Amino acid sequence: MAEKLKIKITIANRVYPLSIQNANEEQGMRRAAKKISELVKKFEKNYAVSDKQDVLAMCALQFASLLEIKAIEKEDENVLVSEKIDNINKLLERTLKDDL
Repeated sequence: MAEKLKIKITIANRVYPLSIQNANEEQGMRRAAKKISELVKKFEKNYAVSDKQDVLAMCALQFASLLEIKAIEKEDENVLVSEKIDNINKLLERTLKDDL
């Protein structure tokens, strides 16, 4: 079993020690922390929010809503693909029926 890597991530001026599995996970964690930090700064600048917990809650809501929007879009896409497959199957059935 591979040994876990220890890294430190800073979010909203707090350091969080983490154990990760590999370099890809580290890169993902660092990118996520950077995006969160940028969003924290944006919320603090654009809204008169001084409580870090409120700002972090707003960040969490922002990221969670993006994930949910993507999930909804994927569900819609899957429905469209299923409809197209059903239409192709119906067309094939009609074609085969006509050939018999």
